[in-house]
Amino acid sequence: MRLRPRILTVVTAGAVLVPAVPAVALAAPDGRLAPAGDTTSGIEKKRVDSVPTPKLGWYKCFDIAECATLRLPLDYDKPKGATTEIAVLRVKARNPKKRMGSLFVNPGGPGGQGTAMAFQAAQFLGDDVLDRFDIVGFDPRGIGFSDNVKCFRNVKDQTKAFAGLNVAFPMGGKEERAFVASAKAVGKGCSTTGKSLAGAMSTAEAARDMDVLRRAVGDKKLTYLGFSYGTALGQYYANMFPDRTRAVVADGVINPISWVGTSKTAGQILDDRLRSADGAYKALREILARCGKAGATKCEFAQYGDPVKNFDTLAKRLKAKPADLDGYTVTYADLVGGMLGMLYDPQGYQGIDSSLTELWAATSSGTGTARAKAAKKALADRIAARRAQVEREKNAAGRVSVQDFPYDNSLEAFSGVTCTDGRHPKDAGSWPALTAKSDKRAPYFGRAWGWSSAQCAGRTWTVRDEDAYTGPFNRRTSAPVLFVGNYYDPATNYIESVSSNKLLPGSRLLSSDSWGHTAYGTSACVTNAVDRYLVHGTLPAKGTVCVGDIQPFAADPATARKDRGAADASAMAAQVKAGGAAKQLPPVATPVPQSVLLGTR
Repeated sequence: MRLRPRILTVVTAGAVLVPAVPAVALAAPDGRLAPAGDTTSGIEKKRVDSVPTPKLGWYKCFDIAECATLRLPLDYDKPKGATTEIAVLRVKARNPKKRMGSLFVNPGGPGGQGTAMAFQAAQFLGDDVLDRFDIVGFDPRGIGFSDNVKCFRNVKDQTKAFAGLNVAFPMGGKEERAFVASAKAVGKGCSTTGKSLAGAMSTAEAARDMDVLRRAVGDKKLTYLGFSYGTALGQYYANMFPDRTRAVVADGVINPISWVGTSKTAGQILDDRLRSADGAYKALREILARCGKAGATKCEFAQYGDPVKNFDTLAKRLKAKPADLDGYTVTYADLVGGMLGMLYDPQGYQGIDSSLTELWAATSSGTGTARAKAAKKALADRIAARRAQVEREKNAAGRVSVQDFPYDNSLEAFSGVTCTDGRHPKDAGSWPALTAKSDKRAPYFGRAWGWSSAQCAGRTWTVRDEDAYTGPFNRRTSAPVLFVGNYYDPATNYIESVSSNKLLPGSRLLSSDSWGHTAYGTSACVTNAVDRYLVHGTLPAKGTVCVGDIQPFAADPATARKDRGAADASAMAAQVKAGGAAKQLPPVATPVPQSVLLGTR
């Protein structure tokens, strides 16, 4: 996803026994996938084909994988000029006799590490895919194990610049002024100190790098699976190199026109185009409505009355006065950020139920003293446990070292792509009014999503990539692109899947009535359809709608608790699709929005 909160999506391991999906064969696994369509432009051919095919010096790494690094042009118009180092990791096909080629994967972000996702492929990809493909991931330029964008001279300068960003999102004039000041500092830093790499991090450059890597691993055409922002990368590639696609799957879709913007939408903040906030509001409201219908036996929060109305009441309480929970303060922004993070998880409705139940009891004057005290302690324990878990994950990933004071470029990596790719309002000082307007359209989440691009304001983020791709995005590709859209996705609105499908000739839309961010791994139906297309080139029938394996409050409480245990056991797989940690592979997560309820502050 683009803009992934620090609570991570749950995915399940490979799909072996899954229901069949009606399908129509429109492609073959040998690269001869469709009638001739558009061709790569002469300009792009010259750019990427002038780079000699790299010889990847693979070496064994992380026990089960192979790693390599290579240097690629910082500017493809100057192939003999400055270079940047790109890190690549692959896990080889389990059955060499059945091997078909390489599957490139990207977890989104922007800022997610393809290397981490490839490393953990066995924990979320289907058996047939793992048997037949080398799983290849690379860290896009500026990110992860590749040369890092660095917008400040040192951690001290970075910490000073980031001072106003340590909130889920700002509320009130004081926080808004501090956030705007820090956003301007980030934009200016990346446009000066970090300029050389920040100005060469557009999605177009990542697509060019991927085309060179495709050639380096010996594939005639690209096979690709991208999630969230990774869907933008897949669509850029398909439109820039339309005759070089074998099979491209985009799950959790961003419409590239929404991402880039147009002259008519230049004054809009990014999320007013993407409408992630609308998707999050839709998902939360539906969960609360289902809670009410299920009743208190399946959803505890329903014991206090209408969950939809009571959530609004709780939000107003926290706006008026943050809750003091045995040493932890929970603000309105924490509440919204916490809800958003939990919506990323198909089973997040359980955390939403328990958190709201405890918050209601802890903040209601009519609640008995003993009940309120117990609720406060339960929430405090939850926050403390989650914070400890986050710290353990950071330490295990090697990101926290008292001796080394590591420079964390997560926000700069995200911004280097987001700000360089698209159009954004000119003045960061306009964000308070713009996000307040967004919040009226999409209650609670308009601000949460809207503030994430404040550092991109045109007057402070001045570095540009002259070779950024801005369209067209309706090229006819040599293989149909498979779009996967989830009805209740809180980050990539389902409408983006629909509009992207209409935009790209010959593409196919697979819809899923499911929960969480992205659908692969949360619905056996979706997983089976995607695996079938990747391996056999067979698309699901037009109009196919899958149903998520997990539905809020459908199970009895005992079954829900069992499911919750299974969800905890799959925590590693959850991190895969969010570009998370894998043994020594450090996570590169987008730092906003964050929430004390999730233990990320």
